[in-house]
Amino acid sequence: MRLKVGRPDLRDYQDRFDTPTAIPESPLTVRWAGVTTLLIDDGTSAVLTDGFFSRPDLLRVGLRTIAPSAERVTDALDRLGVQKLDAVLPVHTHFDHALDSALVAERTGAMLVGGGSAAQIGFGHGLPADQVQTVASGAAVKLGNYRITLIQSGHCPPDRYPGRIDAPVVPPVRASAYRCGEAWSLLLEHSRSGRSMLIVGSAGYRAGALTGRHADVVYLGVGQLGLQPRSYIVDYWTETVRAVGARRVVLIHWDDFFRPLDRPLRALPYAGDDLDVSMRVLTALAAEDAVPLHLPTLWEPADPWRQSGDAAGFAAPPAGTRSFPVAGS
Repeated sequence: MRLKVGRPDLRDYQDRFDTPTAIPESPLTVRWAGVTTLLIDDGTSAVLTDGFFSRPDLLRVGLRTIAPSAERVTDALDRLGVQKLDAVLPVHTHFDHALDSALVAERTGAMLVGGGSAAQIGFGHGLPADQVQTVASGAAVKLGNYRITLIQSGHCPPDRYPGRIDAPVVPPVRASAYRCGEAWSLLLEHSRSGRSMLIVGSAGYRAGALTGRHADVVYLGVGQLGLQPRSYIVDYWTETVRAVGARRVVLIHWDDFFRPLDRPLRALPYAGDDLDVSMRVLTALAAEDAVPLHLPTLWEPADPWRQSGDAAGFAAPPAGTRSFPVAGS
């Protein structure tokens, strides 16, 4: 097969960068900071997925060792207006998700929450044990004003660094030290507004894992999805968006994460993904299900629950459809 050169042109999808923007009345906002880093904030309580801001270049990742960049982390947190967080939650522990998670937790006083592999990253950074919370799949935890359920999922093939992390990771290390660990889908419910969202960090799934769950909005990871057969993409949509009855989808993890955040975003090259394929198939599926499909705008506060041009959000689902066992606090 002949290698396809170049990368998709984001200008072809300019009309998709239309996620509803937050307004002063928005009870909950989401800011995207590249890959699957999402800041969910209600003004008094905030959580962050991943917190990946260092974005080392491809040469360093491939041939050298990597470590968090304190300067880039500081710049990004300042850009987001973050001083304090209730939790940092890596969606899995590859470097493009978890490289900076422990440093962000240290800077913001957040709990580092995830599986055993995320805990090893925290311990390698020097976080104390009482700032690291290991969770079981399917049990909700209360973090600030949120109930969050981490549901074990899968990584989109191929997983270049599979397996668990069984010992503390002390940077600088090779990128391969950041093995995948537990790959999660995060189901978040805001206790004050009842708004809910599903965050799928990798374009992987476990059949039936989300059956019986509900989320109004899905932030759907599409990294490497465009290299999969159409049947896989359809199954992925079915096991995530359709499974939770979502009414809006925002696509994440399509940007070139070897490029720093102070430069204009671009899509991953065709050698690593094909956003054009993902957009073509997902656009058709979204139209079939009458679900709005968006791309997020870097740094901007969004209110994906808001009807465009209206202050109102989606109505809450019927009573009994959002019941989670709560473990811990």
